[in-house]
Order: sequence, then C-alpha cells, then structure tokens
Amino acid sequence: MAVTRRPLPHSPARVFAALATPETYPLWLVGCQEIREVEDGWPAPGARFHHRVGLLWALTVADSTKVLEIDEPSRLVLEVRTRPLGRGRVTFSLETAGDGTTILTLDEAPIGTLGPLRPLIDPVTARRNERSLARLADYLEADRAMAGLVQSSGSGLSHPGY
Repeated sequence: MAVTRRPLPHSPARVFAALATPETYPLWLVGCQEIREVEDGWPAPGARFHHRVGLLWALTVADSTKVLEIDEPSRLVLEVRTRPLGRGRVTFSLETAGDGTTILTLDEAPIGTLGPLRPLIDPVTARRNERSLARLADYLEADRAMAGLVQSSGSGLSHPGY
C-alpha cells in the first residue's frame, strides 16, 4: 500500500495550513511544478486548484485537484488528476502524538481505470510520497525559521499559524 507516515514537530493546525494552501505544493510535492489557479471557495468540498505536474518542465501536464472531504485540522481528502495518466485519491490524516508532534499519514491510491494497477503503482507512489513528506518537513522548518526572523526583526509583521 502507498501509505506514508511522518512525524512533524508542528501543531496539526500548522501542518494542515500547509496542506490546505495549494501555493505551497510546488515547494514540497514531488512532481508539482506550478499552481495555475485556485478556485474561489477553496478548500470547500468540490473546489479545485489547477496545476501543472511532471518531472521536467517540457514534460508537464496541466490538470486539477479537487477537495472531496475536509475535517480541519485532522483530515483532507483530494482527488488528483494527471490526464491522460489517470486519477487518484489522496487522504491526508493528522493526529497529535503524546509529545505534541503531529503524525501525518498520506494514503494515495489510483482510482478509475488505474485502480487495478495499484499493486504495480504503489511502490513508486510510496517512494515519491516519502520524498514529498521529507520536503514538507523542510518547508515547515524553513517557514518557522522565517517567521522567527520576522518576529525578531521588530518589523511589526506577524506570521499566522503558530
């Protein structure tokens, strides 16, 4: 199964904020090249963001991701599309560990015509998702460091989410 778990030293609200902000995806999600548009109402169920995905700029595909379910700050379910390759269902689940750490679980499964190929697709998906969650951890740390710099500079600026 393409289920990946990672502890993150951040509150569930902070982790969820990154997951619910499409503009962060190119910074941490392997394969996401660009966010082209975020529909009004995001992240309400049915709302979409439009992206460009691929491994190289010349080999990218424009498509969209739609919210299927949201239970902030513990669960976000998305339908991802990369036509003509297929569709997938991505479930982000967040739970707080005893030490205040957030355990993020990412479960991704092909749906539609690719569903029967899951045993072949899962190992590649799991590797990509492990790398993506490592990059998410790096993004959250860099974002926290930047927030600390802004606050310590005395600029009067504040940073939400902490």
